[in-house]
Parts: sequence; structure tokens; C-alpha cells
Amino acid sequence: MTKITSLKEKWDLLVGQLSTQFADGDALNIDAIIYLIGIQELGQGHRKFKKDEKVNLMHIAICKLLEPYGYYEFEFFDDDGWPHYKTINQLPNLKPGEQSVLMKEAIISYFEALEFIK
Repeated sequence: MTKITSLKEKWDLLVGQLSTQFADGDALNIDAIIYLIGIQELGQGHRKFKKDEKVNLMHIAICKLLEPYGYYEFEFFDDDGWPHYKTINQLPNLKPGEQSVLMKEAIISYFEALEFIK
């Protein structure tokens, strides 16, 4: 088996694996994957979330994903167990395509660290 090296190949593999596991094979989009990461990082298991909680889950995921890039730093867990991050460096102004590449790279790195993909 050849080593998968390109961003597109890794992204397609990851989307396929997550879609099979969480969406009965329907392709998940990047927002859905960020939402799943937020649920994972919250660590409170599967439950119904309110609309504002869903937004907060995505924020948690983005902070976690961009933490290794030096944009955020974990600060504390609140009394309800929700993680809080502080901004270390402002995100640069990126074009939409550049934002997508950064997030895909960060998501791939996240799942590689979990050894979900190799």
C-alpha cells in the first residue's frame, strides 16, 4: 500500500471514514466534521445540544484545531465542563480557499494525532 501524502488524498480518506462511521456513508462536510470534533473535545458523550451549544461546540473545535498553530491556548474548564481558550495570536486575513486549506490541514493533523488516519 502506498503512503498517502497529498492533502486531498488524506482529506478524502478522512471524510470517507468519518462519513461511514457517523453518517451512514453520506459525505460529511467540513462544518459537520468540526462539529464532531467539538463534541469529542467537550467529552460529555452523545446528547441533544441547543442551537447556541452547537455554535459553542464548533468554536471549541476551531480553538482546539488551531491551538498547535499558535492562535489559541487552552485556559480552563468551566463549572459545566466546557473548555475555554484564549486568543494568543489573531488569525491572518485569509481568502476562503486558504481558510479551507488551513482547516483541512488542522483537521487531518488532529485525526492523525488520534491515530484515526495514518
